[in-house]
Amino acid sequence: MSNATQQLKAQQRRQKFADLLREMFQLNQPELDFGLYRIMHARKDDINRFIDQDLPRITQEAFSQYASQDQAQLEAELEEHIKSAKGLGMDPDAIPKVQELKQQLQGGFDLAREEGEVYDALVTFFSRYYNEGDFLSRRVYKDGTYAIPYQGEEVVLHWANKDQYYIKSSETLRDYSFRLNPDAGPGEDPMRVHFKLVDAEAGAKDNNKESTDSRRVFVLDAENPFELIIGEATEYGDQHTELQCRFVFRPATESDWTEAEKKKATAAAQKKPPTQDALRAIAEERLLGAASDVPEYWKSALAKSYRKADGKQADYSMLAGQLNNYTKKNLFDYFIHKDLGGFLTRELDFYIKNELLDWNDIASLKNDTARLAPLVSKIEVIRSLGEKLIAFLSQLENFQKKLWLKKKFVTQTDYCLTLDYFQGRTELLDKVLTNDRQLQEWEWLYKVDIEEIKRIRDAEGWVAVLDKPEFRYMMLDTSFFECSFKADILAGLEELDKSCDGLLIHSENFQALNLIQESYKSKVKCVYIDPPYNTASSSIPYKNDYRHSAWATLMNDRIERLSHLLPRDGAIFVSIDKAERTVLEHVMDAVFGEDNKVEELIWAMNTNNSQAPNYSTNHEYVLVYAKDRVKAEQDFSMFREPKPGYEEIMLLVGEINPSYPRLSDAQKELQNLFRKHKKELREQLEEEGYDWDAEKSNDPWKGIYNYNKMEYRDADGKIVDESLAKEVGAKLLVWREDNISMPATKQADSTRDPAHLNYRYYNPVHPATGKTCPHPKSGWKFPYDRAEGSDRKTFKTLDADGRISWGDDESKIPQLKRYLHEVESNISKSIFSDYSDGEKQTSAMFGRSGMFLAPKHADFVSRFILQAAKENSIILDCFGGSGSTAHAVIKLNKADNGKRKYILVEMGAYFDTVLKPRVMKAVYSQDWRAGSPIKYTGVSHVIKTLRLESYEDALGNLELSRSGMHGQLFGAEDGDSFDSARESYILNYMLEVETRGSRSLLNARKFVEPTEYKLDVRSAGGDETKSVNVDLLETFNYLLGLEVEHIAAPIHFEAELNQGEYGRWQAKVKRSENGKWWFRTVYGTNRSGQQVLVVWRNLPSVIDGEADGIQKDNAVLDAVLIEKLSIHLTESQDDEIDVLYVNGDHNINIPRSRKGEPMEHARIQLIEEAFHRLMFADTEAVH
Repeated sequence: MSNATQQLKAQQRRQKFADLLREMFQLNQPELDFGLYRIMHARKDDINRFIDQDLPRITQEAFSQYASQDQAQLEAELEEHIKSAKGLGMDPDAIPKVQELKQQLQGGFDLAREEGEVYDALVTFFSRYYNEGDFLSRRVYKDGTYAIPYQGEEVVLHWANKDQYYIKSSETLRDYSFRLNPDAGPGEDPMRVHFKLVDAEAGAKDNNKESTDSRRVFVLDAENPFELIIGEATEYGDQHTELQCRFVFRPATESDWTEAEKKKATAAAQKKPPTQDALRAIAEERLLGAASDVPEYWKSALAKSYRKADGKQADYSMLAGQLNNYTKKNLFDYFIHKDLGGFLTRELDFYIKNELLDWNDIASLKNDTARLAPLVSKIEVIRSLGEKLIAFLSQLENFQKKLWLKKKFVTQTDYCLTLDYFQGRTELLDKVLTNDRQLQEWEWLYKVDIEEIKRIRDAEGWVAVLDKPEFRYMMLDTSFFECSFKADILAGLEELDKSCDGLLIHSENFQALNLIQESYKSKVKCVYIDPPYNTASSSIPYKNDYRHSAWATLMNDRIERLSHLLPRDGAIFVSIDKAERTVLEHVMDAVFGEDNKVEELIWAMNTNNSQAPNYSTNHEYVLVYAKDRVKAEQDFSMFREPKPGYEEIMLLVGEINPSYPRLSDAQKELQNLFRKHKKELREQLEEEGYDWDAEKSNDPWKGIYNYNKMEYRDADGKIVDESLAKEVGAKLLVWREDNISMPATKQADSTRDPAHLNYRYYNPVHPATGKTCPHPKSGWKFPYDRAEGSDRKTFKTLDADGRISWGDDESKIPQLKRYLHEVESNISKSIFSDYSDGEKQTSAMFGRSGMFLAPKHADFVSRFILQAAKENSIILDCFGGSGSTAHAVIKLNKADNGKRKYILVEMGAYFDTVLKPRVMKAVYSQDWRAGSPIKYTGVSHVIKTLRLESYEDALGNLELSRSGMHGQLFGAEDGDSFDSARESYILNYMLEVETRGSRSLLNARKFVEPTEYKLDVRSAGGDETKSVNVDLLETFNYLLGLEVEHIAAPIHFEAELNQGEYGRWQAKVKRSENGKWWFRTVYGTNRSGQQVLVVWRNLPSVIDGEADGIQKDNAVLDAVLIEKLSIHLTESQDDEIDVLYVNGDHNINIPRSRKGEPMEHARIQLIEEAFHRLMFADTEAVH
């Protein structure tokens, strides 16, 4: 083959290699301007220079080195053979070996061919692992065959993405929105466009891979491509028309082509269904084309040029740009590799040894160094180039991993408090009645009459309002109020964290669990989660071909994070159905160990599918694991469950006890509860097609109906007459009669001896008639009396304690009282029936159905809480959904006066539309019908709500900045002394160095005004962003793992500044509402039990750029600490504060190590340094 041909082929191979690199380096789609794509495009010129100029130069330089070595070896060998021939008196040219060596020298080392083969080898290698934005950790044995890691275990589970983090959110898939008029103010139409997924088909089933033609794509709904609806209220409370574009997510078909678009395709493409690119163009034409019914003003706005993130105008429409972002976000970037560099390095080594180095070839050339040298040269170049590319890819992946693992900022903190918390602080409530948003929410949530509240307030004052149960337990939501009002409320709450009954976090669950690790490590007694089942109706977003693997990866990392929150005797319950049951079990085994599996519960449901092709599946599973099964089982209350109906009876008792009803009336209420249950159960069963007469024997309450009697007892346990119950504050107890006969087995002779204390056939005297009562046929279970000093239970002691139930006269055999609270639990069974209907419960609370897909009933979740948690435990649900777990905790606490707390995490829009409102309704009342409360049975309650920065927000707030020194590297010409430094910088350091100071990576300079640290936060799904003030104070509390006792309201100061004789600034301070210096303190306890004070302040002199600004602000700091807060910073053991944190550079001495680093446990610490250390802890770890 001619040299020119070899060079052409090498050029083609080089181009193919460059195209792959641009795809892997995320440069091949300039239209994508979100996430890391935006950052890479901003540096595309530098990276393209590396691909087009530096890599070929590096390759050729490496080969020229080896080529010259090969040439020298051939010449030396030829000279040796010629010398030998002459020494033998032979003609060298007649010797075959001399001829062969001369021919090799004449042909020379074919650099083009060798270079092309290097590119081919690297393309083959990297293509095996790269797939649409992700590197999949498939360990290749050879083409088409894969290896899995195995260390000799009996059974090992592996899945394709096991070594990766799953980073997708279903919210972008389901809903994506953007505003055509993003700067709209109050009363102005933002022109919101909403891409809504109205149907999503599951991909290939089981383990079958999806074919290219069956891969799911986004297709504009043919029947109803768009709707104009009244959209959600804006931040100003306005509502405007919204354009909703409707999509389905399914495999494309040939019928999805339009004639116009099909003509643009190649002949081969026309024979197949349209690609996603073609479908985007089809959607654009159907929405903006002349035949579209979309109103013209919408068309006109959507047809304008799309503006990229860098501010440049694109050569395509706004609709095309947003469609591209929407579809690509859901097809790319599902995973981040936990150790991409290590994985690819190992794979490259195996690839070279297993596929490029053929032992037979090497053996045949062991004595032919002239031919062996080029082979070794090529291998060394492949390894060298491969390692350089792996370094760059690792830089990209590790940077994304750092953003994923970093503790996220709290972007908003609010509290919801029942109004009883404002008793004694009613001046704050006057502001509430002027807040329309709060009043509207009360009307919607509780159906209360606001005018009635105002009338009572004006006539009788707030005390009268709060005395009424229909108003006392309404919840005030601080999100409707300004920050100063919120601060005043918090300042009035002591033991703040202990006062909170629940924590609701709006966030992706991995990020929420990551942030609360330090605060709740080993503190969560019970975890219940109901993850998406990954069926057709509840599928998670997944990469084509990797449905089950994506789900396994999602669950593995979240369950691993959950495991750290459980104490040794804690337990986790996970609901699942048959679709992913096996995968879930293997994941749970991997995290907890199979020895810690407690049970697989089978939930028998009241469903019947008569259309099923074989069996009608009417069960699901709940997998139960303990952190340490042996430790958990040492607690004999674990894994027991209350008698069915117990919770409802206790709730009834709790409701009626405060009014101290007559016992006959109380027992009627109990019978009414039993009748209500039977009626609802019958309706449920008959609704599902079951016969009541055949099924009523399975009534789960059947063992509790006999508990139909009540009595009052005082604090000492003595029976109280109902007429005195209110006076002594007696408690209602529920009981039933039970026979008190001796077991029908052979007994000691003493039981029949009337003279013996163990006699069992006595006839007790009726207390009313004075006549003797009959004894049971087999005698009494207890003797009548006992010897003096004995503690033996007897009939006489039971009667003295009021535990004997006498008949109306002596004709009835006396019975023993069995109290419900003493036999409240049973050993849990692995198969249980539960016919509770979560949909009916939420429909009753909200007055409409379908608000959430298959919500669980609160009673269903209560079962597991009671099996594993104490009355003061923390219960966590990181798939919060409709809020069933919080509802269950509130209901249980109401029933047994417990102090359980809950933590729920949810990121969907239903956090605000279902979860949070449901919890607030559950606090207000336990009984609802058609969205209105039936009874006012509220409880005193505080809910804390957090919203966190998302991974997408972290990416979106990256900013690039290049120093002058680094800029010199890229301004230099090729071939100069900067080549090596530039290569090293691009391959290893560029992203880390140039994003420093980005807001999402912690810009410590912004801490001079902590309340103004801003992030651009993206809506749950879509391209809408708004600038918000980050809650640095709350973020830092969680980073420290601080149990907060008190958060003070900001205190403002004026200062009189002057310089002393040595030039040191000094300050005299006094409080002033308008003072430009402000301070805010947080008191709490860290995990080590140390008392912590965090002092937040602004630095106005620094902000204003004053001379000696930092010294002036620190003079004020010193004065405030000593004069106003009485903190003298001594080492006294009597000092209340163990650790003090302050923001801003200051002259308080912070001890440092010999390396100059701040000591972690120093008495005084700089907030910025601790913040950075804790926020990025473990981001470099390989999990």
